[in-house]
Amino acid sequence: MTKTIDQLGDLNGKRVLVRSDFNVPLDGTTITDDGRIKAALPTLNRLLDAGARVVVTAHLGRPKPTGGFTFEEKYSLAPVAKRLGELLGKPVALATDLTGESARATVSALRDGEIALLENVRFDPRETSKVDTERETLAAELSTMVDCFVSDGFGVVHRKQASVYDVARALPSAAGDLVLKEVQSLSKATTDPARPYAVILGGAKVSDKLPLIDNLIEKADRILIGGGMMFTFLKALGHEVGSSLLELDQVPTVTEYLERAAAKGVEIVLPIDVVVADEFNGPVAGTFPCDAMPSGKMGLDIGPESGALFAAKLADAKTIAWNGPMGVFENPDYAAGTRAVAQGIVDATANGAFSIVGGGDSAAAVRVLGFDEAGFSHISTGGGASLELLEGKTLPGIAVLEG
Repeated sequence: MTKTIDQLGDLNGKRVLVRSDFNVPLDGTTITDDGRIKAALPTLNRLLDAGARVVVTAHLGRPKPTGGFTFEEKYSLAPVAKRLGELLGKPVALATDLTGESARATVSALRDGEIALLENVRFDPRETSKVDTERETLAAELSTMVDCFVSDGFGVVHRKQASVYDVARALPSAAGDLVLKEVQSLSKATTDPARPYAVILGGAKVSDKLPLIDNLIEKADRILIGGGMMFTFLKALGHEVGSSLLELDQVPTVTEYLERAAAKGVEIVLPIDVVVADEFNGPVAGTFPCDAMPSGKMGLDIGPESGALFAAKLADAKTIAWNGPMGVFENPDYAAGTRAVAQGIVDATANGAFSIVGGGDSAAAVRVLGFDEAGFSHISTGGGASLELLEGKTLPGIAVLEG
């Protein structure tokens, strides 16, 4: 069983290190989607209300530190500290380092019910080191500043990193409310799901989803394929795909998956029409049947007939998992397919289905396209982590919390 916050005992006056996922999109220093920060609030407020002295560690972006702790202003957590303070309604002190003089002084200054944020944990190369002793040394430095650890960054629990895995081994540890909710919700799609069980997959590369498809052929009733990855499937059927995204080396694997699915009675639903342009993000050049796509054109969204087909395939589903948009949804010209699928999921959810939106671009699409998040049963904060759970993998950041 995964250990919970309740098992940490009385937290009044205790210094609690929380690993959160604050890897939010930025436009300069402006946060364009604060969904991950909002998702962290229940755990943080619970700890603060218990009188804990909360110390948060998180990452932002992909800094490339050289040597020791290396500050990069564009990846600073300063905008996160500001927004977190606004959402909590209390100041969030920001240390300018991770385990150095500023961090220790900031943590020491905390009083009961106060919160601080350490600077980007990935400014320290030991965080993501493949060398166990390097990660363990960083974890030991973090551990000396606190009394216990709460893992609440679901978006990183599939990583064996210092602030996710090694700290949990070094301190009394527990899963935060967000991580518990994620695991419990995703387990509804992995352990005896209510049927029919439908999965919608999109995104750019089919290679990113091959392990998931391999697993789903054993578990799902229907697999709906859209996004850039659909063109490798269409190519496997012998269709022209023009200049669309294509992983030609994966065509044999996709062909084998189509054959396996058919043999097991698993329905793989492919688009029947496609919206094309002359170039990526160019103006719409037309909508064509998927078996009559002109050469030289690039498919950027599933077409309206495909959107209606996908929605119909979701109508009677009792469990739905969605990972990946149907097209370049950030451009309104190529958002209709993703919108149709999202609406289909909302309608099925209202009809009793349990629906999971698998993080990353899918979660962003829900917000960008103006859907009420309450229309979905669960919106995951972790793209990679949710994918790996759906693939049936053991996540090191979860396994380490089991007592």
